[in-house]
Amino acid sequence: MNMNFFQNNENFKNISPEKLDFLMKFASQNKSGNAQEMSNMILGAVNSAQKEGIQFTPNETDLIVQILKQNMSPEEQRKADQIMMLMRSMKR
Repeated sequence: MNMNFFQNNENFKNISPEKLDFLMKFASQNKSGNAQEMSNMILGAVNSAQKEGIQFTPNETDLIVQILKQNMSPEEQRKADQIMMLMRSMKR
């Protein structure tokens, strides 16, 4: 995982230190290039964050997905986008 993603991304400038710390720990664990594993990691991250009293906005969730997609092939990135669209439609 390229940690410069955090330093060079404007979206992280206003995020709380607790959330940023959580995201950096999460990103350091991301080794997968598989969309299915990504969805499992997101669900695990959401559960872990909730246990720590951290809730992410939809925009912050999109950033998490961007982090995970960095290690994926273009085909796996498309699969990940489809999984995220399905997850969002299920929340409604």
